[in-house]
Amino acid sequence: MITALKEKNELPFEWIDITNPTKVELSEISSKYNLHRALVEDSLQPEHLPKYEKIDNIQFLILRVYSSKATHKADTIQELTDKIAIFIDSGFIITIHRMKYNFLEEICEQQVANGKCQSTFDILQRIILRALLTYDAPLHELMREIESYEPKMFLEKKIPSLLEDLYYVKRQAYVINKVLHLSKSILDNLQDKIPTPDLNNLKDTLIGLHTNSDQVMDNSTTVLNTYISLTSQRTNEVVRILTIFSVFFMPLTFIVGIYGMNFDFMPELRWHMGYFMVLLGMVGVTVAIYAWFKRKGWL
Repeated sequence: MITALKEKNELPFEWIDITNPTKVELSEISSKYNLHRALVEDSLQPEHLPKYEKIDNIQFLILRVYSSKATHKADTIQELTDKIAIFIDSGFIITIHRMKYNFLEEICEQQVANGKCQSTFDILQRIILRALLTYDAPLHELMREIESYEPKMFLEKKIPSLLEDLYYVKRQAYVINKVLHLSKSILDNLQDKIPTPDLNNLKDTLIGLHTNSDQVMDNSTTVLNTYISLTSQRTNEVVRILTIFSVFFMPLTFIVGIYGMNFDFMPELRWHMGYFMVLLGMVGVTVAIYAWFKRKGWL
């Protein structure tokens, strides 16, 4: 659907927004504004990463915004983010996307209509800023989720199964980190088009988000290593207890095995005190093992 968010009347540029475009609509727009065929095809492909290209006077860039439909188990760029393709020149800006983004209309109503945007690149820097800020809340949610795992691991008697959750947290942070890293090249190519204060604001926002994603990745790695260590420690504790039990019962089983062979010529079988002496010997072996373990500090 083609929508003219801003037509040429008061300002010397227009803003065309296309939601969930068809090939016919894109062909019409391509012919009207002389857009390059390869770039138009790129705007239709959902898997494209952030990038910047320029052909003649028309600049083309792809932004990826955090998807409102992203689930807890989403772990790919296509599942976590959506694409916005933008064609821009001094006389027009064309935004192409499959999902509806309210912030585009908000920019038009609150800033373009009020005369705060005097050029297409003023609109562009606001779109980039709002696209970057879509990652702010998800990153804070990932950080909060990481922090919630520590008391679960250290305070609960039984360690819950967190391996899958930690994987998705780390994977999502990695995807966001990669998208933000690729977005840096877009800002580098717009240095001559966006005023320095606005460009610095975009860079500061990008750096802050990139730092937060790095922190989430580092924290998730630390928590994952801690989780594995605690799980191994608990397993070792169980194995240690089982080993202690086996050490106590191995000599007792050996004694019982000998006296359970039922040979006729075992002298102790005819001795009326044999049974009690064997029991006394078992108790003595158990006490000796216990004293040895206690001396070694294993109990």
